[in-house]
Amino acid sequence: MNSKLIPTAVINPDAPVDCLEAKQPDIDNGTAIHDKSGYFSQEYMAREWDELWTRSWLLAGVVSDLPNSGDYFLFRVRHESFIISNTPEGVVAFYNVCPHRGSRLLSEERGNRKVFVCPFHSWSFTNGGALRSITDEETFKPEVVSHRPSLKRARCEVHAGLIFINMDEDAAPVGEELGLPEGYLENYQIDQMKVVRHVRSEWCSNWKVGVEAFYESYHLHAVHPETRGVMSDLNVQYDLYPKGASRMIVPLGQPSPRFPDQVTVNEGLQFMLREAGVDPDAFSGTALDVRTAIQQGKRARSQRLGLGYERFTDGQLSDSWATGIFPNIQIGCHPEAIFLMRFLPHDTDPQKFWYDTMTLMFPVDDPDYCPPAWMGLPEGTDVTGRNRAPSESYSKDEDPGLGLVLSQDAAFLPSVQEGMSSKAFQGQLWGEQEQRLRHFHVELEKRLGITSA
Repeated sequence: MNSKLIPTAVINPDAPVDCLEAKQPDIDNGTAIHDKSGYFSQEYMAREWDELWTRSWLLAGVVSDLPNSGDYFLFRVRHESFIISNTPEGVVAFYNVCPHRGSRLLSEERGNRKVFVCPFHSWSFTNGGALRSITDEETFKPEVVSHRPSLKRARCEVHAGLIFINMDEDAAPVGEELGLPEGYLENYQIDQMKVVRHVRSEWCSNWKVGVEAFYESYHLHAVHPETRGVMSDLNVQYDLYPKGASRMIVPLGQPSPRFPDQVTVNEGLQFMLREAGVDPDAFSGTALDVRTAIQQGKRARSQRLGLGYERFTDGQLSDSWATGIFPNIQIGCHPEAIFLMRFLPHDTDPQKFWYDTMTLMFPVDDPDYCPPAWMGLPEGTDVTGRNRAPSESYSKDEDPGLGLVLSQDAAFLPSVQEGMSSKAFQGQLWGEQEQRLRHFHVELEKRLGITSA
C-alpha cells in the first residue's frame, strides 16, 4: 500500500508571497470524522440558527441592484425577511416587520420607495426607517407610542460591491470576518457588474451537502465526465484562509490528466478559444497550449477595449478562482463575470435547502464578450446589463434551467443526502482534494461550540 501523500498543485510557483495567486501555507485541520447528525436533525438546525445564521455576516445582495436613492430589495433567510434600502445615508438594512402588529411591510421583491407604508394599518416610515405617521394616533395612549417606534435595523456593510447583513449587533466589521486577503474581491470590480440572471431553486439535501459539493473538484470526473476534456481537475490549487474562508484554483482550457487525449484541441477547447476571441480554425497548438492562448486572447481583447486586465494575473484570465466565504457563499470569479452562489437553509426541513445564484456580468459593448459557458446562461439571455434580470424561483419538482453541470449536481445530491442516513454510514472521510470541506467543518463546529471526537 502506498501511504505517500500526493501534494496538491501550485498554479504559479513563481508568484510572490503578496500575490493573490500565491499558494497559502498549509493548515492542519486534523483527521476527525465529524458527526453526521447535523444533516438531518431539527435540533441541530435550531442550533445552527441560534449560533450561526443569526451571528454571521450573510450576503444579502449586490450594490448594482440599488443604483438610485429609494431603491430597495428584500433578502430572506428562513423566517426572517430584510429590507435592503438605498437611503441618503447609504445602504441600510431593516427587518421587514412593522413595529405595530408585526405585519410584513413589503412583499414585492424589489422596487423604489421613499416611504414604506404598512399594508395592515397604514403606519408609514421613511426608507431610512424613521416613523412618519401613525394612523389615528390620537386613539393611542401617549405611553404606547411616545418612543416613536421606528423600523428595527440589522447590521449592514458593503464590501467590494457586495452587501452583507448581520443580526448580531456586536459582530466585528465584515472586512475582518471574511478572511480573504485585502484586495482579493475588489480586484474583480463587482460593484460595476450587473445581474443578468438570478435563480432561486429548491434542492433536496441539507445546505451543507450543497456547500461541500462545490468546495471540491474531486467529483468532476464522475458526476461531470464531459468536463475532463477542458478542466484540469487533478492540478487544482487549494488555499485555506482564516475565518473558514477558502478557495480552489481550477485550471480551465486544458484537459484533465485523467483524459486520454492530451493533444487534440477538442470541441470544448475550441469553444473556450472562441470565447476568448481566438479563432480555433487558425490555432496551430495542441490541447496543452490552449490555456496560454486563452490568456493571450483575453489580454489582446482587454487592450483593444480598455478593460484594464493588467490588474489580473495570467491565471485569473483563464482559470476558475472558486472562492468560499463562511458560512454559505461560493463565488466563481472571472474577469468577465462572477457566479454568486448562496446555500440558504430551508425554512423548516433540514434535508432541503435553497440554492440561490446570481450571474453578474461586467458590461462591455462587444458581441463576443461573454461569461464562461459553465455558468449555464440560457440562450438569448440579455447580458448587456441594461435591465436587471427578474428573479426566478423554482420548487424541487421544477427545472430551473441552470445548465448541464449544475443540473447534474441538483440531480445527484439527493442520493448523497439519503445515503448518509444509512446505519452503515459513519461519517465523511475527507482526502486532501477535499481539504476545503474539513476547513469548513472545523470553523462550523467552532462557531457552534462543538468539539469533534
